[in-house]
Amino acid sequence: MKKDTQNEKKRLKREAILENARNVFSRQGLIDVTMQDIIDECQISRGGLYLYFDSVDAIFMEVVNQRTDRKFDGIRQAVKENVAFDKLLDQYFEEHKERLLHHIGDSMLRAMYEYYYTHQTKEAHQFQQKQLQATKATIYEILKLGVYQEVLVDQQLDEIAENYMFVIEGLGVLALTGGITATQIDHQIAMMKSLLPIINR
Repeated sequence: MKKDTQNEKKRLKREAILENARNVFSRQGLIDVTMQDIIDECQISRGGLYLYFDSVDAIFMEVVNQRTDRKFDGIRQAVKENVAFDKLLDQYFEEHKERLLHHIGDSMLRAMYEYYYTHQTKEAHQFQQKQLQATKATIYEILKLGVYQEVLVDQQLDEIAENYMFVIEGLGVLALTGGITATQIDHQIAMMKSLLPIINR
């Protein structure tokens, strides 16, 4: 019982570190973040942080992995609950639009691209591909729901999901530089929807 309590305390402490670190990365990006920044944000000792993580990169990768898992979990839950395809797809696009227009300055996107541009190792490339594939998989799950609900034809869904992934990534880059408008986002969403193999009724 005591061991279970200790394990739960450790889990909660680790979660708190990751949550605070995410706030730091969202504000500052990645390049300029130090372990001291995260220590200050968490308000713990240096030894307390190093008990769980040994570098900024290790913390960053865990923050991103956790964020990706949770995002995909939400889609899986919606699919399990058989949420209407049109509603789920519109919600997915609306969340991206909101983030691109109003929350890009406090999102992880800047930190993500800084990581990709400054880490040129095989492991970093695999990490990037994992994140891209997670985005594609999320979209694919939504499209498969459309097939299940007999809204879409089961054809070229993998290619469509990949196209959506690339468009969303591109919009993110433009949003970071301040070069995107609501009208442009709406146009791209309309273009993406036009690719859907909708069943004619």
